[in-house]
Amino acid sequence: MSVQVEKLENNMAKLTIEVAAEEFVAATTKAYNKNKNQISVPGFRKGKVPQAMVEKMYGASMFYEEAANDLIPGAYEAAAKESGLDITSYPEIDVVQMEKGKNFIFTAEVALRPEVELGAYKGVEIEKVITEVTDEDMEEEIKKVQEQNSREVTVERAAENGDTVMIDYAGSVDGVAFDGGTAEGQALVLGSGTFIPGFEEQLIGAAAGADVDVNVTFPEEYHAKDLAGKAALFKVKVHEVKTKEYPEVDDEFAQDVSDFETLAEYKEDLKKRLEERKAETAKAERQQKVMNIVVENAKMDIPEAMVKKSTDDMMNQYAQDLAAQGLSMDIYFQYTGMTPQQLAEQMKPQALANIKNRLVLDAIAAAENVEITDEEIEAEIKRLAETWKMEADKVREYMDVDLMRKDMSAQKALDMITDAAVEK
Repeated sequence: MSVQVEKLENNMAKLTIEVAAEEFVAATTKAYNKNKNQISVPGFRKGKVPQAMVEKMYGASMFYEEAANDLIPGAYEAAAKESGLDITSYPEIDVVQMEKGKNFIFTAEVALRPEVELGAYKGVEIEKVITEVTDEDMEEEIKKVQEQNSREVTVERAAENGDTVMIDYAGSVDGVAFDGGTAEGQALVLGSGTFIPGFEEQLIGAAAGADVDVNVTFPEEYHAKDLAGKAALFKVKVHEVKTKEYPEVDDEFAQDVSDFETLAEYKEDLKKRLEERKAETAKAERQQKVMNIVVENAKMDIPEAMVKKSTDDMMNQYAQDLAAQGLSMDIYFQYTGMTPQQLAEQMKPQALANIKNRLVLDAIAAAENVEITDEEIEAEIKRLAETWKMEADKVREYMDVDLMRKDMSAQKALDMITDAAVEK
């Protein structure tokens, strides 16, 4: 195998890869052996027709496509390694020569890691990030805890916004019932926006035992296309109205929700935890502000193929996250009404931002001679082992140490420029 490299514009390159004719012949024979049991020729038992006869009857190219598909992945991987290029995209393959007795030749067009021209990155000015815990922050957090410790009680009054109503309903369009339009014993929180716009508002003021005609119009972008934009009538029966009862914020409340005896002690601990949380949030916000400026100051030419690969990687990760929740991408697209192309377009700006951020941080790490020692690698493996509750040796088996070193180097560069930033 041989490879020739041609540099193209916009950080692209073309690899011309040539595989010896003998290897191509071997690949066609492999394809023949894989398929011979399905080939029928009068006078021969299945699986016994000679390859030469099959090629004579059906054409020499009969096994070419399968042979090419077998050869290309390994040949490309070897050529990419031999080229020494820093490839950042999937290859775009084009077969140039595929003939019996001749070398098999194909090209692979790829994106290369762009060079980064750094601008100012030390001592950049950013807006001050507020870390003080306010009275409003405390009140909001206590309300959340009250919410977590609330209980629902049935009330003998008309429903109000925020109440839960237990209802039966039957929907119809032009007098005809539709799939999914009927339910019994449904709990609905008024004001939650769970149902079609306008539905919940029409139940405010209804008491237990009431029959309510709810008239709504399905949104134009509704996932069920046969209902999109259509007017519907829901016959609703209200069975029960419930409201939330919240605990009083006093010493007893503190004892119920914490290990403290008094409300004052609980609030002191809560404030400390909020300060720690705000400090972490502020750190991330400072980092983002700094990165926005530093990336803006830098110059780089990002190949579109590199952005596509990053977007594809994000979509694959999203699919894995959904699968972990027991959902598939097909269900997601059906529910949201989106297409894979629309989701990719939605993710593309973040993919581009991720690429720019990483390229700039790697460039800063190189410019500042940032190094990650073996001791730091071991400390990180130990930290991960404790987090994942695994043996350190097992973590070491799973991790790509070279990639870990690069990630830690980028993080150290980020910490460095964030620490050097000036808040105004």
